[in-house]
Amino acid sequence: MYLLIRLIDMAFTVYNYILIARVVASWVQPPTHHKTARKILRFIYEMTEPVLGPIRRMLPTSGMGIDLSPIVAFIALSIIHSSVINILVRLL
Repeated sequence: MYLLIRLIDMAFTVYNYILIARVVASWVQPPTHHKTARKILRFIYEMTEPVLGPIRRMLPTSGMGIDLSPIVAFIALSIIHSSVINILVRLL
């Protein structure tokens, strides 16, 4: 059970880093002329869009010019992460 808790914890941590990479990639214009960079960016966008897309559609963003979906995603993932870990710890 400890291994499962550790794996879930690591998965949430890795996903948070992928979200951070998506945010940074949206701020700076990464080089897309390099094939490897394009593959990495595509991977990042494909991993984060299933979470950010629905949040983006629910948030009213008219006139803001700022995408707040990563902030909401970080908060939601943190709550889900804590809840899942707490449930698994109680099952021990």
